Amino acid sequence: MTRKIILPALAIAAAACMTAVPAIVSAAPPAADAAAGKRVYMRCMACHTVNAGGQNKVGPNLSGVVGKKAASVKGFRYSAAMTKAGVTWNDATLDKWLTRPASVVPGTSMVFAGLSKPEERKAVIAYLKKPAP
Repeated sequence: MTRKIILPALAIAAAACMTAVPAIVSAAPPAADAAAGKRVYMRCMACHTVNAGGQNKVGPNLSGVVGKKAASVKGFRYSAAMTKAGVTWNDATLDKWLTRPASVVPGTSMVFAGLSKPEERKAVIAYLKKPAP
């Protein structure tokens, strides 16, 4: 008798869990979009390249920048402030940098004021991690 009661109860509980999963998944914030990041990154293209082996311009080539130490691109002349910064570029440091570069490295020679929209910064970081074609 208990077996007949427990099995339907378990089936109902399992069904309730399965219907809750899509609601939990859809409540998650959207992932940053590298394609959107490429569009925002176009503002950076006057000074930076992002392709592997690309040339340095006014700013260094940013290919593979995520995970690298600041001031580590060969052949680029960095400001003294950037050379001494000791920053490693990750999501958090890039987000701060893209918000306001001078707040991360006072005395940087980069004149970019920053991106005020968090979604634009996240998209650019996604693009720098994996440049969209």
